[in-house]
Amino acid sequence: MTEATTPGHGPLAGVRVVELAGIGPGPFAAMLLADLGADVVRVDRPGGPGLGIDPAYDVTNRNKRSVIVDLKAADGPGRVLDLAARADILVEGFRPGVAERLGIGPADCHARNPRLVYGRMTGWGQDGPLADRAGHDIAYIALTGTLGLTGDPDRPPSAPANLLGDYAGGSLYLALGVLAALHHARATGTGQVVDAAIVDGTAHLSSMIHGMLAAGAWQDRRGANLLDGGCPYYGTYETADGRHMAVGALEPRFYAEFLRLLGVEDEPGTRTDPTRWPALRERVAARFLTRTREEWTAVFEGSDACVAPVLSLTEAPRHPHLAARGTFTDSGGLTQPAPAPRFSATPTTVRTGPARPGADTEGVAHDWDVPRLLPPPSNPQRKASP
Repeated sequence: MTEATTPGHGPLAGVRVVELAGIGPGPFAAMLLADLGADVVRVDRPGGPGLGIDPAYDVTNRNKRSVIVDLKAADGPGRVLDLAARADILVEGFRPGVAERLGIGPADCHARNPRLVYGRMTGWGQDGPLADRAGHDIAYIALTGTLGLTGDPDRPPSAPANLLGDYAGGSLYLALGVLAALHHARATGTGQVVDAAIVDGTAHLSSMIHGMLAAGAWQDRRGANLLDGGCPYYGTYETADGRHMAVGALEPRFYAEFLRLLGVEDEPGTRTDPTRWPALRERVAARFLTRTREEWTAVFEGSDACVAPVLSLTEAPRHPHLAARGTFTDSGGLTQPAPAPRFSATPTTVRTGPARPGADTEGVAHDWDVPRLLPPPSNPQRKASP
């Protein structure tokens, strides 16, 4: 493993990562590595890409450093290869074949650094009939069957932002994959390519449900099952003030506590009889509508009924439990989720704010010993002879 001269924090301190700038799951995966202490150098291109917001607010670029390289310039690929030669991991999110055409594909990088872990982040994967097609999170999860799990049965499926596909099925699997490959590279001296496709990762997330489906314990339709909103004691309910409460009282004793505190009576056998669920849901929904979210929160406070208020993004950081744990942190004027998970011996933190494109070129050139990152010195004009 190469050693970064910049002091690091977290279990990945000393690991060097090159991130070829993109949007969505690639930057988030690189942020995960940076949060864990890796020295992540983001290679930005002149003029983009980005989220369309001020880079100072792009939290997915925190704990990173940025250099700008024009990959279409004559010396652009060489600068990236210089970085790859000194890196442990490279992450890119181009369509299949693009990195190869630019001269920075796996073969090019491994010729300079055989130990390099080359992580590839795409929606459809590096091969298959759709590999060259454009796409976004919602299309990827649609084909895996997971989008069809979300929402009410009499309405179209609900899009879960880009959390399920891009970040859970994509970023997390890429991060896991490159770290597993890094372990292998340390043991053998041989790097490899990690093909992280959102369709693969998202499908993998549904493993338990596929097992239940095969066992006859899951119906292949939305809103008819224990965990998809079909069950009246696992779902969300509107309150008197137009807000919502979340209920997850699955086990018998939690279910009994839930009904007791809610003030709803139950006939024996209702909990395990799906034919009675619609009637129970109506009673539960009507009861929740009699009080506000805060009033119901107080009712269930301190109980094991497995009921919680549904908070907004701006409300969540102020919740007493999350505040006590430091689940969110304020850094540079930005309230944002703190790094996760937590480590007893190598704690993580938000070390730096979002990297500004090109702001760290000089430091990276020095720390990684890549002088070609720096612009050539300007030649002072020779004074004219008198």
